[in-house]
Amino acid sequence: MFRLTHYLKEIADPKPLGPHRQPPGPVVIWNLIRRCNLKCKHCYTTSGDVDFPGELSTEQALNVIDDLKAFRVPVIIFSGGEPLMRPDMLELSAHAKNLRFYTALSTNGTLIDGAMADRIAEVGYDYVGISLDGIGAVHDAFRGVRGAFDKSLEAVRHLRDRSVKVGLRFTLTEDNADTLDDYLALCDREQLDKVYLSHLVYAGRGNKNRGDDARHRITRDAMVKLFERAWADVQAGLSREYVTGNNDADGVFLLQWVRERMPEKADHLEQLLLRWGGNASGVNIGNIDNLGNVHPDSFWWHYTLGNVKDRKFSEIWSDLSDPIMAGLKQKPRAIKGRCGACQHFSICGGNTRVRALQLTGDPWAEDPSCYLSDEEIGLHTPVGDRVTLKPFRGARHEAKHVYA
Repeated sequence: MFRLTHYLKEIADPKPLGPHRQPPGPVVIWNLIRRCNLKCKHCYTTSGDVDFPGELSTEQALNVIDDLKAFRVPVIIFSGGEPLMRPDMLELSAHAKNLRFYTALSTNGTLIDGAMADRIAEVGYDYVGISLDGIGAVHDAFRGVRGAFDKSLEAVRHLRDRSVKVGLRFTLTEDNADTLDDYLALCDREQLDKVYLSHLVYAGRGNKNRGDDARHRITRDAMVKLFERAWADVQAGLSREYVTGNNDADGVFLLQWVRERMPEKADHLEQLLLRWGGNASGVNIGNIDNLGNVHPDSFWWHYTLGNVKDRKFSEIWSDLSDPIMAGLKQKPRAIKGRCGACQHFSICGGNTRVRALQLTGDPWAEDPSCYLSDEEIGLHTPVGDRVTLKPFRGARHEAKHVYA
């Protein structure tokens, strides 16, 4: 996740850099249930409205939460499927809150009526994120269910009225990019706490629908629009947060945007971005799926590091005998192609490895969704043939084995 507003606030009121502290443990995104009442085009878990056997029991899940606490994990994001379809979801969340985790809920919002909003407020979630991928029928088409937009928006209002911190997530594709202005206007009207723009990742149905991924010009235009809106809010003293996800080139693009408009602030921002370091999959971001399998992040469900039913998460996460984990934790990572040759590699970290894997079969290849030009990343001569985005052609693109 790229905390856009955080960096804009830092350059609006620069302060000397203090000691750099690494997070004590990874943020854990936990897909506790795979069942879902929607049929989203970009679903990375390929969920459905059926029960999936083998999911963790309440007792097993509570034990995992205790282990995560002992491992100094600071944040748990409960997700799905649709997490509110799991009967013990609020019980598990309350346990996490009692242990002083930063506890978040990632939901489609369609099941949140007034009574459920009361229960969510009682748990005391630090944040609830609701997916909304366009306005009205555009969102409903993405989600595969008519009326989903109205229900999700009503959930936002129920939570806001109960002083629950709530925000919207928007996954950018060619099909909804032209609704971004209306989406941002909606966030203003509804006085939302957070706006999250996510880039499409090629996993689950998101892999099969990758032909819809926003082309580089559309992505650049959307990011400039977001930068301008976030900067205006910072200057106005508003507290709304803007964040992006799943494309670490956003940090480099922000630096270029600041150099063009506020060159006197660019050096300070660059130092902050170098501390950030870009992609954190397998390092500061981890995932547990509904069966208890551990993955480097939420989009690596085809690749399992271990299972919390057999070994503690803390043991799995620290095991560098796995070639993928060893490669992700290596500093710097051994990334190939234009990503490896990029002069801003120390900021971006090589971007999202799953996209590279899905298109090339090599997790260390360049990320095809970097929307920066060769000139912008300091390449004066091409580094081999660039990996290009092509529509999904079937199972031959799916990774089925280990790549060392």
